[in-house]
Amino acid sequence: MSRPSLEVADIFRDLGAAWRRANAGHVSLDQLKVMSAIERCRTAALGGHVARCENEKCAHTIIAYNSCRNRHCPKCQGAAAREWLAERETELLPVPYFHVVYTLPAAIRDIAYQNKAVIYDLLFKPRPRPLSQSQPIVSISALASASSRCCTPGAPR
Repeated sequence: MSRPSLEVADIFRDLGAAWRRANAGHVSLDQLKVMSAIERCRTAALGGHVARCENEKCAHTIIAYNSCRNRHCPKCQGAAAREWLAERETELLPVPYFHVVYTLPAAIRDIAYQNKAVIYDLLFKPRPRPLSQSQPIVSISALASASSRCCTPGAPR
C-alpha cells in the first residue's frame, strides 16, 4: 500500500503547536500525549535502524524509523483496524443494516442509567410498527416506580 500524500502526522507537525496554543486549557494531557506520539511516529525522534545491502557494489541503504505504537495512531493501528474490520465484515448477513440511536429525555436519563437491563429490554423489543409511528414505550412514572423497587435497599425485586 502506497503512502498517502498527506497524513495526520503531517497536519499535526505543521499546525499542532498553533492549535495547542489556541486551545490551551481545553485539551487533556492524554490528548496532548496522543498528538505528540503521532507527530513523532516513524521519525528520527523515536530512533530507528538501518538496513544496508551487503553487496559492496549495491550498498543500498534503507532507514526504518521506530513507531510510536500508540493505539490512536493511524500509522501504527491502521493495518490492525483494517484487518479487524475485514474480519467483522465476514460475519455480516447479506441484508441492509441500520444504525439506531436512542436519545432519552433528560428527565429519565439517570433512572435509565440505574436500570439498564429494563431500558435495553424495552428499546430492543421487537416492534409491530416503525419507531417513528410508535407511542412512547414506557411512561416516566413507570420508570420511577421501577427505579424505586430496584434501587431501594430491602425492597422486593
